[in-house]
This record gives sequence, structure tokens and C-alpha cells, in this order.
Amino acid sequence: MIKKLLKLTPFKIVLFITTLVILIYIADPSFIKFMELKSFDLRFIYRGETKPGNEVAIAVIDEKSLDELGKWPWPRNIQAELVNKLTQKGVRVIGFDAVFSEPDINPGLKKISEVKKRLIEDKSVKPELIRLIEKAEGESNNDLLFADTLKKSGNTILGYFFHFSKEGLEHVSKESMDASLDNIRDSQYNAVRFASAEAQSIPLQGAYAAEASIKPLSESAKGAGYFSFITDDDGAIRKVPLIVRYEDTLFPPLSIQMIKQYLETDISFVIQDYGVDEVQLGDIAIPTDEYGSLLINYYGPQKMFPHYSITDIIHDRVPEDLLKDKIILVGPTALGIYDLRITPFQKNYPGVEIHATIIDNILHQNFIIRPEWMAVYDLTAIVLIGIILSILLPRLKALYAGVVILIIAVAHLGLTYYFFIDTGLWINIVYPLLETSSVYVGITVYRYATEEKEKRFIKGAFSQYLAPAVINQLIDNPKMLELGGEEKVLTAFFSDIKGFSTFSERLTPKELVHLLNIYLTEMTDIVLENGGTVDKFVGDAIVAFFGAPVSYRDHAKMACYASLDIQKKSVELREKWKKEGHPEVYTRIGLNTGPMVVGNMGTTRKMNYTIMGDAVNLASRLEGANKPYGTYIMIGEPTYLAAKDYIEARELDSIRVMGKREPVKVYELIARKGKLDRANTSVIESYNKGLSYYKDRKWDDAISQFKMALTTDSNDGPSKTYVNRCNEFKASPPPENWDGVYVMKEK
Repeated sequence: MIKKLLKLTPFKIVLFITTLVILIYIADPSFIKFMELKSFDLRFIYRGETKPGNEVAIAVIDEKSLDELGKWPWPRNIQAELVNKLTQKGVRVIGFDAVFSEPDINPGLKKISEVKKRLIEDKSVKPELIRLIEKAEGESNNDLLFADTLKKSGNTILGYFFHFSKEGLEHVSKESMDASLDNIRDSQYNAVRFASAEAQSIPLQGAYAAEASIKPLSESAKGAGYFSFITDDDGAIRKVPLIVRYEDTLFPPLSIQMIKQYLETDISFVIQDYGVDEVQLGDIAIPTDEYGSLLINYYGPQKMFPHYSITDIIHDRVPEDLLKDKIILVGPTALGIYDLRITPFQKNYPGVEIHATIIDNILHQNFIIRPEWMAVYDLTAIVLIGIILSILLPRLKALYAGVVILIIAVAHLGLTYYFFIDTGLWINIVYPLLETSSVYVGITVYRYATEEKEKRFIKGAFSQYLAPAVINQLIDNPKMLELGGEEKVLTAFFSDIKGFSTFSERLTPKELVHLLNIYLTEMTDIVLENGGTVDKFVGDAIVAFFGAPVSYRDHAKMACYASLDIQKKSVELREKWKKEGHPEVYTRIGLNTGPMVVGNMGTTRKMNYTIMGDAVNLASRLEGANKPYGTYIMIGEPTYLAAKDYIEARELDSIRVMGKREPVKVYELIARKGKLDRANTSVIESYNKGLSYYKDRKWDDAISQFKMALTTDSNDGPSKTYVNRCNEFKASPPPENWDGVYVMKEK
């Protein structure tokens, strides 16, 4: 009984893997979490760019501003001038993605203060002079000037940042931290409602210390908000906490403070025992997780929002209509002070544009959401997929099981992508895919160990003398071991080395075998890479075919591509062997497409998977027919018609090969579609005109065009052939019933 229970079955494998995935989901290991975050990023990339609203723009501290206004940090009078200009141009809200935590250093102000002190000590100095000095002192105090400007603008939010740990802050005194807290205390949330005493202990994002602007500026600004971000383990920013707890006080980010000012409304939080339950900004409900964090819906790479150089704003080079009634964020983009952040779209995204994105997300309610009930959906999906796979996979062959797995995976990916694009819903991708792939692997391994002994026997018995593709078909269908074949439309391939006798005479037998093995290996690899099947080697010749044993429709195209790749490889071998003192190698190829018999030919003791038929014989003849035309790849008309949309070729002739009564039209294969250079194009244009004249018996006109082709390419074999043929016909014209067919006199 125990033995029976322990015996593995496909159902038990699926049950075990489903249970294991559920346990992993509950544990949520960091690697799986990392993979899911990356899938989240990919959804943005596949979605592409999305146009934001027109409420937000950015005043950037860029290279142009640094060149014209000086290096950063600027004196506060420049910040004051910027706020003045923006206010004059009707900007609704100004927000600084920067902190002014130290007083402005002005050497001139220090000297004026020293002079004032001396004048006050000198009782003979008139009070009017002292008042003038005090006025100059006030005008030189950039902090007071900036503070006065902030107060007058009435719409500027200053930024500050939190330290989320005490690392590196051991030297900071409690008094200093308390002073910073005092500077931002007025910006705290005022409308947070806790459902119970337990709710007050919810682990919201906590801060250790704050770095705020100096007191005169903090008191003069309309408000303040933090611009700190929380990064995921990979350093990327995908969400922002909308609430941070510091010293039992709750604070808002810069983006929320700016929206409050823009909409002239307030934000409220409802926090239950399990976490943040409701976030309401005026009429806008903001979806957050239980810790109050908002997922950021990125619109694309940087500069999705308008960027205006600060120096252009100060010098009135930005039209007022581009700024009026806008929300303006001020932040750096210049190299050296660039606030670089990692986002789903790129690794060098400016932090100030993240704040702009958050503001736009909220204003237009363009949210990415992952509700708490999604965990229930994830677990349900895992269980349902397990049930479906446990029913289907044990009843299907490995290939069909793979198709089912692929369908489930694609359906799940399509579903997650659709909901992400249509509703902004983030559905987990990794766990369902982990389950489907694990179940497939588990079932496949089980079958391999228990059900495929016959297939392993076939593979071991025949792998030494059958092509891998044929072995795979034998494994799927052992009946193929019987003699016989089937008629199919395929593309036959024949290649040979030009002048092989001369080639071999210059080499010792050992060298010949070595070079021939290199040549055949390189060419065979190309045939196989393009989906061909190598039939046999006859000395230096290669016989192959495309379209069997695995059927595919574009076998003519793939045969053409393989032939072009072989010619390219022949060039490389020529150059290499020439440097080594070996003979140069040139390859002639013949291709023909048509019906032929393919299958196992031979005896019951020894068989060969090969091709037979007239179409095969013609391909062999076309390989040899290259010689009189000086070409290297000749293809029959059926091959040309099947592949013409993918290749560049020219008509060579209508020929009657030895052993065949009917003429065939042949073409020279030159290149892949669109890969002809200008010289070849010119040659072919002249050649085609010459061929047209030749067919019309206009020998002199034809010779003129062929010679024009030879002017561009003196080695163009077909043009040379036709010049000689035209001269022969001029001397001895063909009969009146001449049909233009050329009779080949040798194989």
C-alpha cells in the first residue's frame, strides 16, 4: 500500500509542484520578487510612451543655465529672481526639488557687516550713514531677499529630504535634528484618521532625520514636502510613499503639497488595523498599498514633460503662455549635478521628472494599481492552472503538451498585458509561469524516465548515420524505419568546387583531406543553420535539400539564403588560404524547386534518407551549367518564383540541359532582397537591356549594353558570355524559327 502511494504519477507530480509554488508564493523569495519587478518594467516598455497632461512643466538647472548664471549652487538672489519671474508669468504653483539647508555665503555681506559694526562703535558717525549701511546690508542678504520673494509669491513649496537610517549621521546632534524638524513641522498632515489604537502602530515608512531648508526660507514658503524616494532592491524607483512617519508626526511628499496648492484642497488618510485603507485628495481617490505607497505610472523616458532652462526663464526667453497657470517644478538635469534615478524606461532618469509624473498621475487619476485582493487571484490562478495541467498533460505527447503550456503562458501574458494597458492593473506574471514551466519539466522528466525507452533506443541505434532531424522524426514515428518515400515539393541543392582537379593537384593527400574537411564542415554548417538536410558528400560535392524531413513553406528562400552564405564563406576561405599558400576555392551551386520523392531508400539492412526525381537531376545540371556563364549560383525558374520576394536575381537564359527535352529558364542568384550595391545595380540594368536586345536579335545593341555592364564590372561572366554569343550570331545568324533556347553541350 505504501509503495503504491509513493509511486509517482503525472497527477502527483502536478500536485506536488502546485503545492510547492504556493509555498514559494507565500514565502516570496527575493529572486522571484526581482523577476516580477523586471516583468513589471517590461510592461511599461511594451506599452510604449504615453502623453501626459499639460499642467506640469519643469524649470531645469541645465548646462545652459550653468554657463550663463554660474556654477551650482547659485546665490539665493538667482533663486529669488526665478520665483519672481515665474510669479509674474502667472505660474500657479512652484516646487523646488532642492533643499536650502545652509545659509547663503556672501563675502560682500560679511564685509558690510564689519563696516557697520565699526561705524556703530564710532559715536561721531551720523545715523543717516548707518541706516544707508543697514539698507545695503539688507539688499546684500540673499537669504532675506529669497525669503521675502517666497512670502510675496505665496505659491512656492520647498523641498526637503529624509534620512531613512542613521548610517553616516552619527555626528549629527539631537539639537540639529530638532531644528530641522521644527522647520518642516507646519507641513505635516492634518487629516489622518486612525480606526483604532492598533492602527496607530501600523509600520508606515519611518525616517531617522530630516534635512530641511533654513528657518527664514521655511517660514516664508507656502509649504514644504519631502522629495526622498524608496528604491527597490535593484535600485529602481517604482513607487513613492505618500506618508512618512518622523517623530510620531506624519509628513507629505513634495508632489502632494504641490497638488494641494494647485487644487486648493486637502488630503485625508484613513488607516485601519491592517494598514492604509483610504487616501482622498479632494474628489480624487488615490490607490496605495497598506503602507501608503503609490505605484508610479511612468509615461516614457525623460523629457516627456516640457523642460525650460532657468536662464531662459530669467531672461524672458520663454513665452508667458507656456508658463501661465502651470505647475512648475525646479530641479537639476545638468551633468555633474544630475539627480540620476533608475526607472522602468531608463537608468538615467532625472528625479525632478519623477515628481512631475506623480503629480500628473494623481491629477488625471492615471494610476497603476495592485489591490490587496490580487493575492487571492494569484493563488486561485496557480491552483486552476495546476488542475488544468494535471488533466491535460498526462494525456498528451510531449510536443502537444508543450503547445498547451505555450498557450497557457501566452494567454496569461496576454491577459496581464491587457489589464495593465486597459486598467493599469498589475497582475503577477512570474508565479503562474513558474508553475506551468515547472509542471512541464516535471512531466517531461517523468516521461523520459518511464515512457521513452524505445525512443532512446532508436536514437542510440541510428544517431551514427542519420541526420538529427530524421532521428527526431523516427522517434515520433518509428514506422518511418520502413523502406519507401513520399512525393513532396522541395528544393534540391548541389554544390561543387570549381576546378577541383587543379585544386587537388597542388596539395599533398594529407593537406587535401585537411582542407576538404574544413571546407565541407563550414558549408555543411551553413546548410544546417538554414534548415537544410545534407543528403550525401560525393568527393568535394555536397548534395542537400530543403523542406524535409521537417516541412516548411519557405524552403526555396532558405536554400537561396544558404547558397549566398556559402559564397560569403568561400570568400573568407579564399582569403585565409591564399595567405597560407593554399589554392583558392570557388564554389558553384545549383538549386531547383519541384516535386521529388523523399524518404528512406536502400535495403532493410542499410538505408539512406535521400531525394530522387527529375527536379533533383535538374538541380545537379544547373550546378554544372554555371561554367559557361561564369556564375556561381544558378537557380531554376520554380525556385526563383518561390523566393523572388526575398532575393535579388537576374535572368540568365533559357537552356536545354543534357538529358532533358524541354527548355528551362534559369537565373543567377546575386543577393538577398535590398542588398545590391550601386555598382551591381548598374551592371544588372545594362545587362537586362542587353538581354532584351539579344532576344530581339538586335546583336549590336545587345553587345553595346553588355559592354556597358562590363565597363562597370569587367568580371561579369554573363555579359562576357553574351558578347561572344552575339558576335557568333552576327557571323552566323540563327534560323528564323529560333526560340532563344541555348542547348548545353555538357553536363
